[in-house]
Amino acid sequence: MERIILWSFFIIGMVLLFFSLRKPIIKDTILVFLMKAYFSTFIGIFVAKEKMIEYPVRFLSKYFETSIIFESFLYPIMCVYFFQTTYHSRLLGIIVQCALYTAALTIIEVLCEKYTDLITYHRWTWMHSFITIFLLSLFVRILMQWINQIDSARQK
Repeated sequence: MERIILWSFFIIGMVLLFFSLRKPIIKDTILVFLMKAYFSTFIGIFVAKEKMIEYPVRFLSKYFETSIIFESFLYPIMCVYFFQTTYHSRLLGIIVQCALYTAALTIIEVLCEKYTDLITYHRWTWMHSFITIFLLSLFVRILMQWINQIDSARQK
């Protein structure tokens, strides 16, 4: 059953990625995706190596101790949508949307932890996930805002 869930997540991710790349800010979309994949994979490796979380069933389990589907694919795609929906938002709107996106991912993670063998918490809780996802998403969003401001200033 877990393999079916993983393949379902992968297919959903591919569809979401396809639709996210149809937006006009393609450079930003790709940059957000790559930054999020880089940072989340780095954090995920640390958390898995420290045995805070275990992923009993995972893609490419011979090569990765982390959930490569989540950290390098689904989570970065979520961040792309978060960036796109907050592109013209003010700080309060960005924070509220970040909390909503984070809550959705955290709920999915908790359900997977409770009802499947995809994830097992050891020295980790849903609150750790929520805080980590929220702060990292906000960090990448603010970093992109800063990058775009510098780019605009240089073009003038």
